Parts: sequence; structure tokens; C-alpha cells
Amino acid sequence: MASYIIRRMVSAIAVMAMVGTLVFLLLRLSPGDPAAIIAGDGATPDVIAGIQAKLGLNDPLPVQFARWAFHLLRGDFGISIFTGRPVLQLISQRLEPTISLSILTMFSSVMIGISLGILAAWRAGHLVDRALAAFAAIGFSVPVFVVGYFLIYWFAIRMRWLPVQGYAPIEQGLVPWIVHLILPTLALSIFYIALIARITRASMLEVLSEDYMRTAAAKGASTISMLVHHALRNAGVPILTVVGVCFVYLISGAIITETVFNIPGVGRLIVDAINNRDYPIIQGVLILASGVYVLVNLAVDLTYTLIDPRIRY
Repeated sequence: MASYIIRRMVSAIAVMAMVGTLVFLLLRLSPGDPAAIIAGDGATPDVIAGIQAKLGLNDPLPVQFARWAFHLLRGDFGISIFTGRPVLQLISQRLEPTISLSILTMFSSVMIGISLGILAAWRAGHLVDRALAAFAAIGFSVPVFVVGYFLIYWFAIRMRWLPVQGYAPIEQGLVPWIVHLILPTLALSIFYIALIARITRASMLEVLSEDYMRTAAAKGASTISMLVHHALRNAGVPILTVVGVCFVYLISGAIITETVFNIPGVGRLIVDAINNRDYPIIQGVLILASGVYVLVNLAVDLTYTLIDPRIRY
């Protein structure tokens, strides 16, 4: 196990190095000049050139990359071009809304999605199963921002039950914190609930047809014991895999959701950075996001052994 973890960590470092290189090159080769944005519309070429020289944007790309990589290896993600503040400080100030939204989204998606998938597999071919299939089709096809705007119109503007947008830090109280996250969490969870429910249903149907399930029923095992203790655990590997995959989509989904609901999280930070061509912030966020993704995949792989003891690394 230890050797497997070491190999995965070494490969993770290589993956993050490739991600960092690609992000650096794509940002430099994409249209737009941060110096021109800083200088403004009426700036002269001399002013723009002065800002480029001050920011080091006139240096050759290998020199810029070597300078950025050297600072990154020291744990320095750079300084924001527009605010002049450290990138890690800006990211840390935006982490709470994003982490809160992500945790609530994944928790609700896993709990509701697995429950619906088990119920649909147990009642396969019945009304519940067909209703889940219709819900999954809608969840897969409707974009997050459309769901978000619909929820805002119905529950915030028309019914006036929940706030339209914004975020309340948890220090202000648990109730305001949850109230401001209900609509964003619901909008972001629809897709993941549908995905997890469909995978759970398919995995459960395969397990429920096994001989040992009929043996458990013949021994008088209760329905709940059969579904949860026997079937769910044996169907857990595909479900855990899709939960790990959901973290990939969660990054892009959080960006859209935070923009729709005006949540001051990391998603809004990177959107503003892209509009301003703030290279250090974009690079820092993407490097951290790729690191989280690699660690989540490693955790999922290691959790396989807890679900299925036959899996060994």
C-alpha cells in the first residue's frame, strides 16, 4: 500500500507539472494584454510598454516560466497584477463560500442520489423508476445557470422565501448561512443527483440479480438489510467512482453557480481574473484545483479497499 501511494504521489507531481506548463503557455498565447487593460482605453503605446516592462511581460516566455516555476516551488503563487496582493491571500479569502457550497452540494447529492437510485432499483419498471428516468433526463440536459435563474425567479422573486443572491459567512449564524446556500446548492446538485442516482440504479440492478441476494431473501433477511447491507456495499465501487468524477464537474459548476448567485467565492475570483487577464490568479487557482482533483482520485482509489476487500494495491 505504501509503495502504491508513493507511486501515485510521484505521478501526481508529474501531472501537476504538465498542468502548470499548459496553463502558463495557453494564458500567454491567448488574446488580450493585461497591461492594456490596466492602462485603460485611452493609454498610449509608451504607457502600455512601460507597464509591460514593470510586470515582466516583455521577457521571453522561457524566462517568465522559469521565474514563475521557481517561485511556485517555494510556495509563492505570485502577486496579483491588478490588486498587488499575494495570490494565496486572495484565494484564502474566497475559500469559505466555495468550500461551503461544495460540501453541501456533494453531501446532498450523495445522500439523495444514492437513496433515489436504491429506490428505483428496488422498484424497477414501476412508476418510481420511470419518474427517476425522467428526472435524470432533465438533470442531464438543463444547464446549471438555467436551473439557477429558474430557482431565483420562483423561490426568491415570486415566492420571496429565500434571498436572491449573496452569501452570509457562517460567523453571522448558522441560519443565515444555510438560507443563502439553499438555492445555489439546489441548482448545482440537480446534475449530480441525477448522475449518482442513475449509476446507483444500474449497479444495484446488477447486484440484485446475483444468487447470494436470492439466498439472503430465502434466509428471511429484511428488505432494508438486503438493499443496504448486502446490495449497496457490493455495488459501491462504481458509485464511489462516479462520486469522485463529480468533483471534476464541481469545479466548473461552482464557477457558474457563484456567478449566477453573486457568491464571492473562488469561482467568481477566477472569472474576474480571466476578464482582467490576471495571470497569477488564474495559474494559482488552476494549480490548486488540479492538486485537489489528484488527491480526491487518490482517496477514492484507497477507499476501494474498504468497500471491496478483494481489491489490493
